[in-house]
Amino acid sequence: MDHIVTVQDAVTAFADYMEPTDAELAAIEREMPVILADVDLLDAQIITLDRVPTELDNRRLRRARRRALAARLAVANPTAAATVPGGAA
Repeated sequence: MDHIVTVQDAVTAFADYMEPTDAELAAIEREMPVILADVDLLDAQIITLDRVPTELDNRRLRRARRRALAARLAVANPTAAATVPGGAA
């Protein structure tokens, strides 16, 4: 008869190298505005899946797309993102 034993140590044991590094955590933190903007865009798209979008839904989608693009611009080029909203100065 074979005994079934647990392999708890093998499953739950994590080595130090399996944790995210400080650089990886910093990269996630820098990209968090993009992630949140994409979540908002997905929420707006999910709302309109089972119905014909109203004018309010269309505005919500446009706003969410603009926020997602602005967040991507800010992450891709932080100096350009700082000058975009300011105007001609």
